[in-house]
Amino acid sequence: MGWYDRRTRRIRDLPCGDARIFLEIEMRRVLCKSCGQVKLERLDFLADNPFYTKRFAYYVGRRCRQATIKDVAEEFRLHWETIKTLEMQYMRVQLAKAGTPGPKAIGIDEISIRKGHTYRIVVSDLLRGRPLWFGGEDRKVASMAMFYDWLGDKTGGIRLAVMDMWKPFRNVTNERAPQAAILFDKFHIMRHLGKALDEVRKSEYRRLSGHDRSYIKGQKYTLLSRRENLTLDGRKALKKLLAANKRLHRAYLLKESFGQLWDYEIEGWARRFFDNWRASLKWQRLKPYEKFAEMIDRHWDGIAAYCKPENKVSLGFVEGLNNKIRVIQRRAYTTDCATRSICD
Repeated sequence: MGWYDRRTRRIRDLPCGDARIFLEIEMRRVLCKSCGQVKLERLDFLADNPFYTKRFAYYVGRRCRQATIKDVAEEFRLHWETIKTLEMQYMRVQLAKAGTPGPKAIGIDEISIRKGHTYRIVVSDLLRGRPLWFGGEDRKVASMAMFYDWLGDKTGGIRLAVMDMWKPFRNVTNERAPQAAILFDKFHIMRHLGKALDEVRKSEYRRLSGHDRSYIKGQKYTLLSRRENLTLDGRKALKKLLAANKRLHRAYLLKESFGQLWDYEIEGWARRFFDNWRASLKWQRLKPYEKFAEMIDRHWDGIAAYCKPENKVSLGFVEGLNNKIRVIQRRAYTTDCATRSICD
């Protein structure tokens, strides 16, 4: 019915070329008779930060998609924290427009955000090739359950969940999405096999001495890389190493042949291949490989799921997404350090 007082406020709007545009608006405060407090009137065209319009906040958010916060702050002559606040409002609006998705195939992984085993869970949509969820406090059961709570009723549409062999991920998925087939990421599995090969290399390096040891020194990544990915010098070094050490030669051939497992489309044939591969370890004195084979046997259901044609999805997106997150972390750290040094 009336107003308490009023004052003029300058609000920044979209620029016109190189010229900055400000709007002078009369803002009113009203006295609420029910609670007795004086409150500022709400204007729909203002951003969460009332000194800027929503369309200016949207414009800043779009610029932040192509440039760093520091560069955008210099362009608009605003403080770093102001740009960050406007960008956050832009992202919240975009997330609200997208809504909660209904994925069919998801990839689950964790990423370290700082030293000290501090993790966050990353869930992505493998069919659409886009991230879905980033959160949690760690990589335990409670944090994994937060994703399914966020997804709600759309959890029933998940038919495939790709993950590493971390037990909390598997247990929560079996409980909250029992209809989904669990597939263990082959890149994580091959990473375990690479670690087994490296343990063999280290044991051979400790056992040998003198000239025989010189062939092994500095050849870790030569052994772990696929032959077709090596340079000419790398292939020559690999040839000399395998000719000089028979045990490493056997371990390398076993590592290369294991990749054939992912080519089978019938589970029975895949199991027969694995049993034969495991039987070939007999009398080879390759303890790390025997432990790896036992691990594969314990998790066979999640590996055999890859044989089904409908489960042959691209898995490289998960690792690629993690790399992008790490780049964003480095950019944010660099910008924050630069901002602090300027303020100091």
